[in-house]
Amino acid sequence: MKYAGEAPQDPAAEAAAGAEAPAHTPARDDQRAHDDQRGTRNRVARSILDHGPSTAAELAVRLELTQAAVRRHLDTLLAEGVVEPREKRVYGARTRGRPAKMFALTDCGRDAFDQAYDKLAGDALRWIAQAAGGGEMGEAAVAAFARARMAAQAEGYRAALEAVAPEERTEALARALTADGYAATARSAPVGEQLCQHHCPVAHVAEQFPQLCEAETEVFSRLLGTHVQRLATIAHGDGVCTTFIPKTTTASTSTAGRNPA
Repeated sequence: MKYAGEAPQDPAAEAAAGAEAPAHTPARDDQRAHDDQRGTRNRVARSILDHGPSTAAELAVRLELTQAAVRRHLDTLLAEGVVEPREKRVYGARTRGRPAKMFALTDCGRDAFDQAYDKLAGDALRWIAQAAGGGEMGEAAVAAFARARMAAQAEGYRAALEAVAPEERTEALARALTADGYAATARSAPVGEQLCQHHCPVAHVAEQFPQLCEAETEVFSRLLGTHVQRLATIAHGDGVCTTFIPKTTTASTSTAGRNPA
C-alpha cells in the first residue's frame, strides 16, 4: 500500500531492487547454522588432539564456550565415533565423588587430521624388511631405518635443549616435538616429569612397526641425558604417548644434548 502523494514505482526498478537485496531464506540460514556447529565441533576435536583427553569443563575454558554447549558437541562427536569417554586418572589420594569423565579421540577421529600417508609409509617399511631378507634381519633393517630417521630429527631437538637450563629441557623438548606435529606437553610427576605426546603422525605405522617407538624412546634418553621409561603409546591404543623422565642431579647437566642418536 502506497502513501498519498508517493510517486509510482517502475515495476522493473522494483524487481531490480529486490534482486540486489541479500537473500535470507530459511534453508540458507539453516545451512549457515549447520556449518557454524560443524566448525565448533572441529574446534572441540582439535583441542582434544592438541591437549590430550579432556573434560567438558576443561574444553569449555579452553574454547570459551559454556559447558552445556561443549557437552552438546561432545554428544555429536560420540555418536560419530570421533571421541570416546574415559575415566580420568587420579594421581595421589582419590577425593570424594565420581571422577570427571574425560573425552579422547578415537582412531577414527585421529584419521580425520593428518594420517593420509600411513599406507605409503607402511608399504615402504615392509619393503625394507623384505629386501633385508625378512625375519630377524628384516626387523633389524627396520630398526636401523627408525634410528637413522630419529637421529636426523634429533639434530634440531638437540639445539633447542642446549639453549636452555637442564631443568627446562623436558619442556624444550615438548615444544620442539609440538612444532613437528606431536602436540607435546611436559608436566611434573612424582620423582620426575612426564613428557606427553597427544598426537602421533605415524601412529598406525608404529602399531605395525614398534621399532619407530623404540627408536624415539632411545633418542629421548640421549637428548635428556638420563634413562627414560615409556609408560603408554598411542600406537598400542592409549590416548597419549607418555614418557617418564626421572629426576636427576648430575646426569642431565653433564650428558644432556650429547650424541642425540
